[in-house]
Amino acid sequence: MPVVVVANPKGGVGKSTLATNVAGYFASQGHAVMLGDADRQQSSRLWLGLRPAAARRIETWDVSADFIVRPPKGVTHVVLDTPGGLHGWRFNDVMKLADKVIVPLQPSIFDIYATRAFLDELAEHRKASALQVGIVGMRVDSRTLAADRLRDFVEGLGLPVLGYLRDTQNYIHLAARGLTVFDVAPGRVERDLEQWRGITDWLDT
Repeated sequence: MPVVVVANPKGGVGKSTLATNVAGYFASQGHAVMLGDADRQQSSRLWLGLRPAAARRIETWDVSADFIVRPPKGVTHVVLDTPGGLHGWRFNDVMKLADKVIVPLQPSIFDIYATRAFLDELAEHRKASALQVGIVGMRVDSRTLAADRLRDFVEGLGLPVLGYLRDTQNYIHLAARGLTVFDVAPGRVERDLEQWRGITDWLDT
């Protein structure tokens, strides 16, 4: 049972957007999915409450911000949305559960350096275990110098950039209805699905 953790100690970088859409992707593939939310704001849990009954089911994984337990049996794929400020024993507990970690990162110099120590720590975990770590650029145009700077920075850590997700209202409008880009007609979100291809390929390996 793969456990995918979405983490970045900096707030406001798109963790919940990424976590809900990863869960939506797994559900679209017919998997039995659970989505947990260890953030006190409970954004992902709120999103699950908005999800329509007709959509592919995603179960709630009840986790505490102070106590991370193993997911229950009966599911095949688990996604965990984590809080800002993830560090110390909570970081270690989450890493013990994780098979894959996705770090959403905006391509501003401030966001990059605010996340530097966390990425260094993940790189060390990756060397010492089978943990897979990938970066997703959020709200970015891959053709810009900022995207190139992000790529150069991350490659220096030996971590792959899985893809770049553009700044679009699609994610906002879909989230308000408890949906993801994998829940609607592909023609409506064709460009976004294309940007997800590298991420989903990585998730499936």
